[in-house]
Amino acid sequence: MVGGAGHVGIPLVLAFAEAGMTVNVNDLNEATLATLRAGKLPFIEHGAAPLLAKALAENRLIFTSTPAAIRGRGPVIVTIGTPVDEFLNPVQAAVQRCIDDLLPHMSDDRLLVLRSTVYPGTTEWLGGYLKRLGRKNKIAFCPERVVQGYGIKELREMPQIVSATSPEAEEEAVALFNRIAPEVVVVKPVEAELAKLFNNAYRYIEFAATNQFYMIAKSAGADYQSVMKAMKHNYPRARTLPGPGFAAGPCLFKDTMQLAAFARNQFGIGHAAMQVNEGLALQLVDDLRRSYDIGNMTIGLLGMAFKAEIDDTRASLSYKLKRTLQSCARDVVTADPFVTTDATIQPLDKVVAQSDLLILCTPHSAYKDADFSGKPVVDIWGFLKNANVVY
Repeated sequence: MVGGAGHVGIPLVLAFAEAGMTVNVNDLNEATLATLRAGKLPFIEHGAAPLLAKALAENRLIFTSTPAAIRGRGPVIVTIGTPVDEFLNPVQAAVQRCIDDLLPHMSDDRLLVLRSTVYPGTTEWLGGYLKRLGRKNKIAFCPERVVQGYGIKELREMPQIVSATSPEAEEEAVALFNRIAPEVVVVKPVEAELAKLFNNAYRYIEFAATNQFYMIAKSAGADYQSVMKAMKHNYPRARTLPGPGFAAGPCLFKDTMQLAAFARNQFGIGHAAMQVNEGLALQLVDDLRRSYDIGNMTIGLLGMAFKAEIDDTRASLSYKLKRTLQSCARDVVTADPFVTTDATIQPLDKVVAQSDLLILCTPHSAYKDADFSGKPVVDIWGFLKNANVVY
């Protein structure tokens, strides 16, 4: 049973089904389950559509929406992680509430796997919590670590990290993930928890470094794309430096915050990364206000998803930019070829027609050769080649 029909759960569900297993997809969202039952995906996941069709045709998927429906004998995988509260501190109680709902319907011999990011120590805490309740469930933490939108591909290609609170749980979790992964890496629970947070925080810090470089180059009147080309040309030690742009989404910032909280706010480089990445949109607005009379301009935002080629707007900095501009521009209009959950989004041609200035927020491939009617375009990504790029 996989609890959760979201971005973490669905690739895993389809991977297990492809491996010949029958999977109970348990989610409170009946609309999402109905979409899946109809052979459609509720979000963009490349390569998932044929696997969903195959799994449905082979009757390998069971769709349920109540905790009681998890009764059975197979492992239970929970895809609820540790959110952060309004003070940006981890909320471990969210995991506890989920487990409390499931326990009355689980026998003691079942494996319980935490899959989403959790605050360090959560796995061992859960083991102790269940022991105090007189339960003997086997507990494992096997973190999801794929790029959103490409989970199907990466589950086939990337090692899976497995940790557990007992040898029996470890053995069963290793056997489970060996069904779908090319390799399994076994570590202690706190090591797995830190590995997941370190991976995301490191990536977030990389984005902060290049965004800070971008802002320094911009203030010096230099073309950062030219600087990067010089840095990387036949120089392997710089090959992993990413390009500048909005570093956002539901994981990188949140996980960096969790690591900062775990380190008792002694994670200076993480805090600096948050200031740089979250501040990039604000810096952009300040620069535009110095260069343009934006109070008399309509500004068009191109791309509202948090990254290219997906439809997920969670924690997208495009919306932070939109809110900031709404306080100082005449009007702000938005476009995105993938997002369907925002009623204010308009077709690209209408946004271009209305706008005095365009900002490329998300480098969707649809914008690569789009006609912007000669309108000035802000492109911090260095993505557009034939547009009238002004920033």
